[in-house]
Amino acid sequence: MSGPLRRSLSRRDLIVYGLLFIGPLAPVGVFGVLDARTNGAVALVYVVATIAMAFTAWSYAEMSAVVPHAGSVFAYVTAGVGPRAGFLAGWLAMLDYLLIPSVAYLFSGIALHALVPAVPAWTFTVAAFTVTTALNLSGVGVAARAGTMVVVAELVVLAVFVVAAVVVLSSNGPARPSATPFIGTTGVHPVAIAGAVSIAVLSFLGFDAIASFAEETAGDPRQVGSAILVCLATAGVFFVVQSYLAGVLSAVDPADLAARPAAQGTAFYDLTRTSIGPWMATVLAVTKAIGPAFAAMTGQAAAARLLFGMAREGRLPKALAAVDSHRGVPRVSLLTAAALTLVVSIWAATRDDGLDVLVSIVDVGALAAFTLLHVAVAGYFVVRRKGATRLAHRVVPALGAAVTISVLAAASASAQVVGLAWLAAGVIVLCVPSLLRTSPRIP
Repeated sequence: MSGPLRRSLSRRDLIVYGLLFIGPLAPVGVFGVLDARTNGAVALVYVVATIAMAFTAWSYAEMSAVVPHAGSVFAYVTAGVGPRAGFLAGWLAMLDYLLIPSVAYLFSGIALHALVPAVPAWTFTVAAFTVTTALNLSGVGVAARAGTMVVVAELVVLAVFVVAAVVVLSSNGPARPSATPFIGTTGVHPVAIAGAVSIAVLSFLGFDAIASFAEETAGDPRQVGSAILVCLATAGVFFVVQSYLAGVLSAVDPADLAARPAAQGTAFYDLTRTSIGPWMATVLAVTKAIGPAFAAMTGQAAAARLLFGMAREGRLPKALAAVDSHRGVPRVSLLTAAALTLVVSIWAATRDDGLDVLVSIVDVGALAAFTLLHVAVAGYFVVRRKGATRLAHRVVPALGAAVTISVLAAASASAQVVGLAWLAAGVIVLCVPSLLRTSPRIP
């Protein structure tokens, strides 16, 4: 049954969805890599990364205000550039939204297995998938309430870490000079900072999912853009604070960390265990094991809205545009996204490099879609609505595209190949719509 999505989300709900997808503790997993690459200037990296991603957040805010559509970047690029480009933007974003939940479920399964070795990782993965899919099918309001509880729990853990770190610093003093997280141990090296920023911006992936819920907000459509900007700024503050504290607590020299790549993944846990105590490291590990499952819930919901939006406009099979009349959710799209997510998760779980492969592919899909979003802002406001243009509509998209293109260029060769292959598949589908048994309204 087709019909409108249910409008029940407040701006707070939207911000929760964004923070849930990003994860308030996102830097924990990459701290060691960034610390080694920048000689300790991790907080500076996150300041720069927040500013860099602000261009993309601004573009999302601008387009969501004038095109409040569940299709998100698909709808924005369609309005700003044209239907063909819009389809390709949605197709590229699909690579992001369909695979991020797979990454999150897999990560959660692996992390929980590490905590409880007697239970296989795949068991935890399937359990997380089942619970969060059921929440999504129960309605956006139910999922939002569950997500709020998880975000609150993550924020409590972050607050405990901050307080414990401050107590230790007050009692014992910093292990490194206080300015190190902003200037490094050997000064600021622009090339190293730029390379690290290309990794750090990936911590923010997920704030854009807020735009997918534009047709389910109960208030002014402009609150979507507001929620996106607030979410990014809030995450930026969280990331800078925790990376700063970790940077001054760490007694390991960044050069030594750089010489031991295997130690970089656990660097945050190791410094926490040494400086604060094993209990804090355990709490962080448990939080980082459970949190991804609910991030996957948000990603799955965003993927379903993207499929729904594209199907409603005739770009994908019409069945995906069906809305459950009782729950007000795109049930068919949700189940489709869930099935694809589960298949990819199981495939990745059978490979030793499954997690690394998925992460690199997700990054390419998201950044390529972001690049087309910036083009859409310029196309919509500068070319199509000349009377409504501002200088910002020219400058901000250009800067945002420069950032996303530079990060794309730094992606691994295998990820770039997969991204190009996925784009080529999208071009084929676009040129031969009968492959999807649909009749796209493309002039």
